Amino acid sequence: MNTTMNVVFCGGGTAGHVSPMLAMADSLANSYQDTDIDVNILMIGTAEGMEATLIPDAGYEFATIEKVPMPRSVSLDLFSLPFRLRAAVKQARKLLREHQTQVVVGVGGYAATPVYLAARAEKIPVIVHEGNARPGLANKLAARFATVVACAFEDTDLPGAIHVGMPLRSEVAQLPMGPTMRDEARRSLGLDSDKTTLVVTGGSSGAQNINTAIAGALDDLLATGAQILHLTGRDKVITDGDGNRIDKPGYVQVEYIDGLSRVYQAADLIVARAGGGTVHEIAAIGLPSVLVPLPIGNGEQDLNAASLRESGAAVVVADEYFTSQWVATRLPDLLKDQARLEYMAQTAKNFGINDAAETMVRIISETKVAR
Repeated sequence: MNTTMNVVFCGGGTAGHVSPMLAMADSLANSYQDTDIDVNILMIGTAEGMEATLIPDAGYEFATIEKVPMPRSVSLDLFSLPFRLRAAVKQARKLLREHQTQVVVGVGGYAATPVYLAARAEKIPVIVHEGNARPGLANKLAARFATVVACAFEDTDLPGAIHVGMPLRSEVAQLPMGPTMRDEARRSLGLDSDKTTLVVTGGSSGAQNINTAIAGALDDLLATGAQILHLTGRDKVITDGDGNRIDKPGYVQVEYIDGLSRVYQAADLIVARAGGGTVHEIAAIGLPSVLVPLPIGNGEQDLNAASLRESGAAVVVADEYFTSQWVATRLPDLLKDQARLEYMAQTAKNFGINDAAETMVRIISETKVAR
């Protein structure tokens, strides 16, 4: 006779929140694939976040609750906050009951707080996973009553937190590297298989400052003999002074690539933001990086990059200093220094954790309650 495991994952807003949810869900489903336990997974987010697209595309059941952001100043929104939060918690309690939920796993973001509070009211155990070095408000709240608090970074300041790493989807955690895969990946991306390759990405939405800095230093970068794959972000195109799309030998720009596995395989060096997911992916793979922390939020991206910077695995530069002049004077030497790139790659890999998703599955399996 089959038994059931009914799990709810909650959170979202950004791809950095959604990716670990999907990684945990994939690992959980795969772990019980050939057993007499039926795993039923529901994911709860908001209609406005990236989860509204990414989760259904991944094939998981998805439900939404109202977005309840914390107002940053005294306003009508602040005074209406308790009423909006109460309504969202009521929505979440209904979803948890209908799913006969045995455990809630949250990663933070707008949808997480109402679901955490709903789970507490329903006496359902809560597992928190914090993906940044500096925790967000939702996870700070839930950590006070959660059954288990797990974190991606070792020094995350949450009570009772255990360090497990960042849950990564199998296509990244088990990504094959090496010369053969590198050459195949480069050819599939329209690149020369024999050239040193710089990858630039500001995330799915792009990063205007990174784009501008790279565009202004293109000639200096290409003069090294390297080639550049530039992921500019959706609806962003790098143009010259006349407004024409820049088209130079050795420079390939695309707005977006679904899944970065091939991109990682192709790269000798990557320029990227320092989101928790990005930092852990490049560490797990062993990829040299120049990290440009996003200069908004609570400074978590700068903290995310700290370990790689201090060990020499990454160069970290503040967004305001990442200019065309900085790129032109610093990146060419780095691209030509093969010994340093190899050192950075190996040092990054020493920080990599590839089995965090499996660790979280063990925690979820041990935490669920009978319903």
